[in-house]
Amino acid sequence: MDDVTTDLLVIGAGPTGLYATYYAGFRGLDVTVVDSLPELGGQITAMYPEKAILDVAGFPSVKGRDLVAGLVEQAGTAHPTYLLDRTATTLEHRDDDVVVCLDDGTRITAGAVLITSGIGKFSPRPLPAGEGWVGRGMEFFVPSFAPYAGKDVVVVGGGDSAFDWAQHLEPVAASVTLVHRREAFRAHERTVAAVQASDVEIVTNAQVTALRGDPLLEQVEVTVDGEEPRVLEAQALVAALGFVADLGAIQQWGLETSKRHVVVDSAMRTNLPRVFAAGDITDYPGKVRLIAVGFGEAATAVNNAAVVIDPSAHVFPGHSSEG
Repeated sequence: MDDVTTDLLVIGAGPTGLYATYYAGFRGLDVTVVDSLPELGGQITAMYPEKAILDVAGFPSVKGRDLVAGLVEQAGTAHPTYLLDRTATTLEHRDDDVVVCLDDGTRITAGAVLITSGIGKFSPRPLPAGEGWVGRGMEFFVPSFAPYAGKDVVVVGGGDSAFDWAQHLEPVAASVTLVHRREAFRAHERTVAAVQASDVEIVTNAQVTALRGDPLLEQVEVTVDGEEPRVLEAQALVAALGFVADLGAIQQWGLETSKRHVVVDSAMRTNLPRVFAAGDITDYPGKVRLIAVGFGEAATAVNNAAVVIDPSAHVFPGHSSEG
């Protein structure tokens, strides 16, 4: 790859990064976007494209894929350079810019860097009883509901993903059983109530102890605390046990971090000059990790980065609706 020179380098092409890309274009900045995934949209595209998102302003409910499509179209007005399926590895400062190298050898020289990489690279937490079953009936994510039509499905987990998928699969599947190791759930109360009111069977204080079938899944053994194992007929299992996040090489850049998040101030500045962050990766007192919050942080970061890139610029450029 040829080396790239840009005003603003955005690292992360999820919702926050895409909105930051649009806003950088609105500010008249040349923008380049890097993401380790091969497609735009971050976690939503990789894991939740069919999920209904309920907390984005102006959309009572919007599918993940539709939200991403709108953000990509909006970001396109900035005519960004996208460098996908590659990872930022090193960062070095020069007098008036920052140089970031990618794992394919590309060098990007930028006036400022905005990190919007969410939780970084992620890998699903394994289901102990599920070793060797991925692709044979067990999956960690549900990118499409169609393959589950008419099947008996077991969903394992007690967080938002488990309950979201149980809720959305219930009208499609022949049956849905949700298995969780505790009685308390981490999922949003509204979603829990909806699943409890549906035909989904919820089994608590339980663990999946075995999967059976040859070669594809046919049965799931569930053991409730203090009881004999119970065998469920199932052709599909979704292990929604969360994931392990890794910020990767970014952790070696000298950024101040707190529990795997990057500490920022009210202008979204990190402790490194010309380096900003926005979205789920950030941490500060009172931080709330919502897509809606990420959008506001993206605009704040870009407006403050614009002044760093061009000292004659103003932090607030006016409204996009103004002529």
